Amino acid sequence: MRVPSVFGATGRPRFATLLASTAVGVYLLVVLGATAAISDAASACPSWPVCAQTPTLATPALAVAWTHRAVAALVFVLLFVAALASLRRDDISTRVRVALGVALVLYPVQVVVGAFVAVETGAAPFPLAHLVAGMGIFAALTLALAWHLEPAETDEPEESPTLEPPSAEAADEPLDQPPLPDSALGRAKAVGMAYFRLTKPRLMWLLCLVAAAGMALAAGPSLTVRTVVLTLGGGVLAIGASGTFNHVFERDRDKQMDRTSDRPIATHQVPVRNAMAFGLALAAASLAVFLQLNPLAAVLGLVAILFYSIVYTLVLKPNTVQNTVIGGAAGALPALIGWAAVTGSIGIPGVVLAGVIFVWTPAHFYNLALAYKDDYERGGFPMMPVVRGEATTRKHILLWLGATLLAATVLAAVTELGWVYAATTTALGTVFLWAVVRLHREQTEGAAFRAFHASNAYLGALLLAVVVDALAL
Repeated sequence: MRVPSVFGATGRPRFATLLASTAVGVYLLVVLGATAAISDAASACPSWPVCAQTPTLATPALAVAWTHRAVAALVFVLLFVAALASLRRDDISTRVRVALGVALVLYPVQVVVGAFVAVETGAAPFPLAHLVAGMGIFAALTLALAWHLEPAETDEPEESPTLEPPSAEAADEPLDQPPLPDSALGRAKAVGMAYFRLTKPRLMWLLCLVAAAGMALAAGPSLTVRTVVLTLGGGVLAIGASGTFNHVFERDRDKQMDRTSDRPIATHQVPVRNAMAFGLALAAASLAVFLQLNPLAAVLGLVAILFYSIVYTLVLKPNTVQNTVIGGAAGALPALIGWAAVTGSIGIPGVVLAGVIFVWTPAHFYNLALAYKDDYERGGFPMMPVVRGEATTRKHILLWLGATLLAATVLAAVTELGWVYAATTTALGTVFLWAVVRLHREQTEGAAFRAFHASNAYLGALLLAVVVDALAL
């Protein structure tokens, strides 16, 4: 009998769906494991394999322990079925089978360590070993899924494409400037909107949430209004300065790209000299606000502005395919700024939160790069789809998504975040994963945009969950 293809229309569960479901189940286990440690579930259920008591509304930690063990049994069945199916199918690669074999070997190890966690009521080093084993299983399943979804033939260019910056003639060629209204008030509004667009306001809400999560982790319920106002105010000004400098430095390339050809400097709505003065004023104001908190917050704010404006915009983005990966540091810095605003120092939870943002960035932005591949090629940017091909980019999206979910678990392990955070990273992480699997299947611009929006929803909800859980402690 011929084995059906991965995405064939059959009554049997498709192998990719089985792998993804198993990965989601393992991730739920890992998150529950981290939450169980926080909830002291090991103390509530010091027996194995089942708890001596049934959970009630008054014993939430006991409910976590029961749920954790029930899910563990179900996930083992899924993993066993996936491993067996990989052996019975002739379209499964050796790499996928090896990855599933590693997961299958690690699973009983995790179970045994979990038994010690219960019996020893969470005594070190068993909880850490239990968490690491679970993360290893999830990593193996993510690799198996990424390798299984790889097409037999990739679209990677045989030779690296030659990407040239815009010619002098093209750069000097003026684009149509939107006509200004006749009334003085109308003109003032149009000019004001042009300067507002220079600040990249679409980036502000998410980056402000990153800083807010950093503040909430550092201060908890004692977070003051003054700290919030100064941190977010300085952050908005810093983001505005960075966005303005980005508009100035990329104005020639912006003219070549459909997505950016209507930007204020590309269309000469704002003169370059005025934009530079505007950016410098925003940067100076940002540092002045951050200094009201402490010197470290101001230093980190300056680093964020310089990194995005100079290192990312001028050095990384036009010169290396790893621009998105390394450039993720720009989005991660607000987490450190938020933590430093409260403490005047840099702490491990703030660093881990920054790590979540860093690894999320490629999983997020590569979707946009796929959707605008031709546009980026016209602009001369060596984005991943342009240089390595769309198939490789889709695989990297899935791998970076796996890294993001693991980093989110580490954040749960090093903080006291609880139910809201655990439910959010599991539920929205599942939505993000299914969007990426669908992207592999459909390989369309629409699927890339859906995965892009799913990535935004995941991080936005995760950061809100951090704030809610931290402030409720």
